[in-house]
Amino acid sequence: MKKLTTLLSAALLVSSVSMAAQAKDTIAIVVSTLNNPFFVTMKEGAEAKAKQLGYDLIVLDSQNDPSKELSNVEDLTIRGVKAILINPTDSDAVSNAIRIANRSNIPVLTLDRGASRGDVVSHIASDNVAGGQMAGQYIVEKVGEQAKVIQLEGIAGTSAARERGEGFMNAVKENKMELLASQPADFDRTKGLNVMENLLAANPDVEAVFAQNDEMALGALRAVQAAGKKIFIVGFDGTKDGIAAVNRGKLAATIAQQPELIGALGVETADHMLKGDKVKKHIPVPLKVIAK
Repeated sequence: MKKLTTLLSAALLVSSVSMAAQAKDTIAIVVSTLNNPFFVTMKEGAEAKAKQLGYDLIVLDSQNDPSKELSNVEDLTIRGVKAILINPTDSDAVSNAIRIANRSNIPVLTLDRGASRGDVVSHIASDNVAGGQMAGQYIVEKVGEQAKVIQLEGIAGTSAARERGEGFMNAVKENKMELLASQPADFDRTKGLNVMENLLAANPDVEAVFAQNDEMALGALRAVQAAGKKIFIVGFDGTKDGIAAVNRGKLAATIAQQPELIGALGVETADHMLKGDKVKKHIPVPLKVIAK
């Protein structure tokens, strides 16, 4: 009996050590939505890097809902992950989720979109202000100064929408472009189509469109094609669909982010931090204009 008890104790000890090792090797990524090719690619970059570095990666989808995002982070604190990579649904709303992780002493890294408040170890993202300005400058180069333009904005409250808009508006002012309209379409292709239909009806003389992501640009393209017009459209993100539309001569250009690299750098930075290395507070990811 004593021998059996000893064996059971040893088995429990091995089991508990095994569970601890598993928890130690687990990190998580909370994505704003997996209904967007850009964030799917970001997730894939994180998964590939996690596999390479020997981590188990939990992937949770917030479905563009801050309350879902909050519950996702609460779930991860209970599961005892060692680090959380989060791509915020909203830069303000995500602060509540980050504070929950902070209270549980779980380090947080933000991807693509920043957080207004809360303790974040590192933010990995493209320079969205520079990207917005690049889009505006490209329109000026190809369409000309004083071009009549429309802007399709992303989700209000996200740092990406705010910063891309800021960069584009800098280019508008510097080159005396005429901004006919600027309206949110929430980074969504269908909304991009619907919003662009309405804006085309109200602004038939528009010459160029800047959409703050490729999904909205592709929606705007459908509206422009349906109206039988030829309008210079620039997207942002460099998604597979966006680049394919550029190569077919449908979109004029896309300001290409590298979502796969953003995801990979997120995991790599978390790895360095967990090993006790000092990491940069902000890690910029290069952008480029992709045109035919």
